[in-house]
Amino acid sequence: MTYSLRNATLEDVPILHGLIRRSIHGLGAGDYSREQIEAALTGAFGVDTALIRDGTYFVIEGAEGSIVACGGWSRRKTLFGADTRTERDESSLDPATEAAKIRAFFVDPGHARRGLGRMLLERSEADAVRVGFRSLELMATLPGQRLYRESGFKAGAEIDYPLPGGLTIRFVPMRKEIADARLPPD
Repeated sequence: MTYSLRNATLEDVPILHGLIRRSIHGLGAGDYSREQIEAALTGAFGVDTALIRDGTYFVIEGAEGSIVACGGWSRRKTLFGADTRTERDESSLDPATEAAKIRAFFVDPGHARRGLGRMLLERSEADAVRVGFRSLELMATLPGQRLYRESGFKAGAEIDYPLPGGLTIRFVPMRKEIADARLPPD
């Protein structure tokens, strides 16, 4: 199947909500309970429109034009979460001393294991390096760890993030230093 990557637009937001829901229910069910997933969809998982407005969030479309994956990066301090997450910090990062944030990667289960997450990650990393970042960090879901580890990210200590209803969800903070910050060939 042929896939194409493009910048996300605000018009994509309703479609992204559905994609994120399908992705975490389909690909996260082996690691998280249905109750954890539903609680996480109230803020930990979701669309962050600041990324779309910044031009750092991407979608991948399948041959038929439907959005089958999304993800991006940020030059802002917020590490993860949707617009509804209350503990946001929209201040800018200093590329010389701080890490760009890899954010909100979700793939439709029907299109999983086809390199879409890697395509999004490579684009995000290249763009962050292009504007001067020398390190990247993210908050990985349990099913997302493999992609990031295979792409050179190192895991920190797992955390249990609090969710509504007294639940928690396990995440893994990860970081990557860009050893050779030369731009990839076009």
